[in-house]
Amino acid sequence: MMHDRAGARGDADAAAKTAPAPPALPLARPRRAWLKWLLIGIVVVYVGVLIVVPLGALLAGALAGGLGPAAAALAEPAVISAFGRTLLISLIVVLVHGACGTAVAWVLVRHRFRGRRVLNGLIDLPFAVSPVVAGYMLILLFGRRGALAPLVSALGIPVAFALPGMILATLFVTLPFMVRELMPVLAAFGTEQEQAAATIGASGWQTFWHVTFPALRWGFIYGITLTFARALGEFGAVLVIGGGVQGRTETATLYIFRALDDRQYIGAYSAALLLGAISLALVLGSDLLRGKER
Repeated sequence: MMHDRAGARGDADAAAKTAPAPPALPLARPRRAWLKWLLIGIVVVYVGVLIVVPLGALLAGALAGGLGPAAAALAEPAVISAFGRTLLISLIVVLVHGACGTAVAWVLVRHRFRGRRVLNGLIDLPFAVSPVVAGYMLILLFGRRGALAPLVSALGIPVAFALPGMILATLFVTLPFMVRELMPVLAAFGTEQEQAAATIGASGWQTFWHVTFPALRWGFIYGITLTFARALGEFGAVLVIGGGVQGRTETATLYIFRALDDRQYIGAYSAALLLGAISLALVLGSDLLRGKER
């Protein structure tokens, strides 16, 4: 009897294995297709209204009189001087944050110490504080009656209403970008490869340059790009600390503000379009490079 039951069960299992599988139930994709396209449409409209439409308005305003007036406006000495000053400040900021921002990210990820959470939170302070407030704080520190005015006078280096103050203001507003780009990459990379390099006799610098930095390079490039683009477009902090003196402390954004105030619309639109195009090209280029790496 037991053998008969076992044989019957084996025949049933074999039949179940050879029997055709039941037809799969149709998925509910057609019913939800409209929801997907609705969401895509909302995103496209949202991005278009915030980015594409303003760029289109700048393009129309800059080319309202043709290419000739726009090119002539960009060739004015005041515009060239303002853009040159903006590029100088941005390059200095990128160099400082490239070195110091990497060090800050390394310390926050690799080390645990008292006050680490406070320091980590302070990194995001420029996101919460208005750039105008940042510029005013620098005035309170380095102005004629500022707390650090005696030190500035002793060193003979003007900060308020001068290029050093504008650099400090831009450093403040661009602080988080490099650090926040590198911290997740460092955390995901781990320490196993670094420890392996140390076991074969590599020094700290050799480990960083040959092991750690290659893994960080795309986060580093993207952080540098965002920092540079943000520095190009800074307005509020450099206006307060620099004063916007034409030919001395006027940057590209301050020139745009002055040109609009003076009703030089072609020059203002042309400079704004060029500045926006540079920033957009930087961000899209870094995204493209990072996409190819993946």
